[in-house]
Amino acid sequence: MNILTFFVVIPVLTITGIILVKDIKRVKLVASIGMGLQLLLAALLVVLYIMQRRAGNTEEMLFIKDFVWFKSLNIHFALGVDGISVAMIALTSVVVFAGVFASWEMAFLTKEFFVSLILLATGVFGFFISIDLFTMFLFYELAVIPMYLLIGVWGSGPKEYSAMKLTLMLMGASAILFVGILGIYFHSAPDGEPLTFNILRISNYVIPIQAQRVFFPMTFVGFGVLGALFPFHTWSPDGHSSAPTAVSMLHAGVLMKLGGYGAFRVAIFLMPEAAKEMSWIFIILTSISVIYGAFGAMVQKDLKYINAYSSVSHCGLVLFAILMMNKTAMTGAVLQMISHGLMTALFFALIGMIYGRTHTRLINEMGGLMKIIPFLSVCYVIAGLASLGLPGLSGFVAEMTIFVGAFQHPDLFHRITTIIAITSIVITAVYILRVIAILLLGPSRDNQYEHMNDAKWYEKISTVILIACVAAIGLAPFWLSSMIGTSMQPVIDKILAVNPF
Repeated sequence: MNILTFFVVIPVLTITGIILVKDIKRVKLVASIGMGLQLLLAALLVVLYIMQRRAGNTEEMLFIKDFVWFKSLNIHFALGVDGISVAMIALTSVVVFAGVFASWEMAFLTKEFFVSLILLATGVFGFFISIDLFTMFLFYELAVIPMYLLIGVWGSGPKEYSAMKLTLMLMGASAILFVGILGIYFHSAPDGEPLTFNILRISNYVIPIQAQRVFFPMTFVGFGVLGALFPFHTWSPDGHSSAPTAVSMLHAGVLMKLGGYGAFRVAIFLMPEAAKEMSWIFIILTSISVIYGAFGAMVQKDLKYINAYSSVSHCGLVLFAILMMNKTAMTGAVLQMISHGLMTALFFALIGMIYGRTHTRLINEMGGLMKIIPFLSVCYVIAGLASLGLPGLSGFVAEMTIFVGAFQHPDLFHRITTIIAITSIVITAVYILRVIAILLLGPSRDNQYEHMNDAKWYEKISTVILIACVAAIGLAPFWLSSMIGTSMQPVIDKILAVNPF
């Protein structure tokens, strides 16, 4: 046992506690206590990690723990974290904790809902702490599978269609990804040495370029589908629109980040030569994701669809930055994952709260909410300003780092695509300000909205913690960017060793 194993143990114990209790109030209490402990554990991990680095520990991964699972295939339950993993674990802890309070009014199959929600979170935590490819894939599947039930049972609208579409597309991507992982495994060591799934050991050996050319696109696309890579993004808007509030929060805020993290940790890190050769193809696709997602959000009338297409754009920006393969841009990609995870979770929480009061998500049917529900309205404005990149909030820090890093690339093609991607900032500002103007300002369009109550205590907990994190990163980003940048260096060294620009 070490501190990382508790990130899997606590959710499992929380699920067990939820199953054992019978009262709905106790179910919610157990879920909130369990995820509260997980949040405190994540804060402790951040502190311990920073202390280790300041004490001079230069190991690539810290808190490593290794258990043999299947000796004949050299499969291990191997755990370890660097600054990037720690940041993603902290993001997940915040979003899951906020999601529990955003689901406080869940009355239908409450116990089963929270079990499924925390099971999803268990998969996400396990994915971020794994340094064995097989274990990572196992937790990846554990995170994806509960989405079918969470949308199909507790969703709204065409929920069966959305759940089936999401599951089939992600399972198809998983099949491609698994072939890529097996390809890496069978080329993971020189002749005569044992094959391994361990990422750190594989990174010490250069996979033959012929194998890289086959398995790099498999792993990048396999992870990229979850990161809303064009043209495989279509599951995302439908899934978001039908999912219940907390599921949308975890789906966009955390689950989609598995795609960007996996593309970085596996595809780019282990196969940098093929990444350099083929990056132009995926840069074009991610540029389309960035612009198409922004335009898609601009023409939508449904609040959830607006945020869903916005997520396609912002997650496309993550993959775009990773493909630039320089330290500044890739650090910006991780910052963008964290920033987008927080602000999109805030968006979906607020959309669920507004829908619970107005019973509509169509912006043209609402108006004047600022004077009726001022707390929720101000929170929505803050989320919108973070999304469009207002200085002082997390979105500005992340996007500025990405664009500065991307434009540092000496190649003209990369600079042109960067300029194209930058135009998404203007499009984002258009649809965010348009929604705020229609939804929150002006006269109320329905007299029944005049008597709505503002945020309740559990809704305030959910929104305030997310806003505090968005503001904290925006106002004091250097500790986080430094932690990420330090952990980025081994990846950059490996890229430069085989692909000096």
